[in-house]
Amino acid sequence: MVAAHVGLISSGYRFPSLPRFPSLSFPKTKPFVMAALSEDPIREWILSEGKATQITRISPVGGGCINRASRYDTDAGSFFVKTNRSIGPSMFEGEALGLGAMYETESIRVPRPFKVGPLPTGGSYIIMEFIEFGRSRGRKLAEMHKAGKSKKGFGFDVDNTIGSTPQINTWTSDWVEFYAEHRLGYQLKLALDQYGDSLIYEKGEKLKKNLWRLFENVKIEPCLLHGDLWSGNISSDKDGEPVILDPACYYGHNEAEFGMSWCAGFGGAFYNAYFEVMPKQEGLEKRREVYLLYHYLNHYNLFGSGYRSSAMSIIDDYLRTFNL
Repeated sequence: MVAAHVGLISSGYRFPSLPRFPSLSFPKTKPFVMAALSEDPIREWILSEGKATQITRISPVGGGCINRASRYDTDAGSFFVKTNRSIGPSMFEGEALGLGAMYETESIRVPRPFKVGPLPTGGSYIIMEFIEFGRSRGRKLAEMHKAGKSKKGFGFDVDNTIGSTPQINTWTSDWVEFYAEHRLGYQLKLALDQYGDSLIYEKGEKLKKNLWRLFENVKIEPCLLHGDLWSGNISSDKDGEPVILDPACYYGHNEAEFGMSWCAGFGGAFYNAYFEVMPKQEGLEKRREVYLLYHYLNHYNLFGSGYRSSAMSIIDDYLRTFNL
């Protein structure tokens, strides 16, 4: 991401004024404008455009493993700040655009992003609204999926990241093609290049060519997805309204949203509420594992061999099912 001097989101993403937070202006020609670096650009923004006169406390916020998260308490309210010491602003730019797209559905609550920029010592940061958490529910997520649709097909206006892995969002008219090439295919090639893992690559390529078998007679609409929905990224505000964070947004099959369910802790009440709004499609159970596979492969590529067996097991099970 490039730092925004007068605004974070392009003219396509508009946020209403919030009582204690600064309003943003939106440049018409460029979504992002470079800002001059200071020794502490986060503090500088909070004490100027953030309308605070003093920062009273900075405390760490747990939950993620890619970025460092902090809460900045000030006399103008609290801000949520994420920093990454090795990755440039493009990662947080994609997150900010995703937050904007989800906000526009007027369904589930998302934190308002304020500023993205580079750190003077390398890396980048994003400043956004801080939300107090409570309990979470599934209905609002389904309402977002129902409201957020794309006429461009499957993909997103920008590439972004899943964790710190690049996520390719090239617009594609066919869901099976999109998922095979830009989700599974990208991760399989990364495993081959990074680890020389030709076995998982070759078996995965065979699965890719037969993915269509899982989607026969299934109507798939391009729904706006959070993209990385696990327990650390979904909660509720203090009033019980659902809140989702840290998106890796794109438009895709709504079932793909549950690909991180193995570390999300979704219970029966969550799914029941979701399917009241977005009815369950025939064959969901046989497709469930293929959506887990993308995230297992990504964890393999990010964190090493501990996730390889889970990914390989899913691939082998599908190949046996297909008699391949």
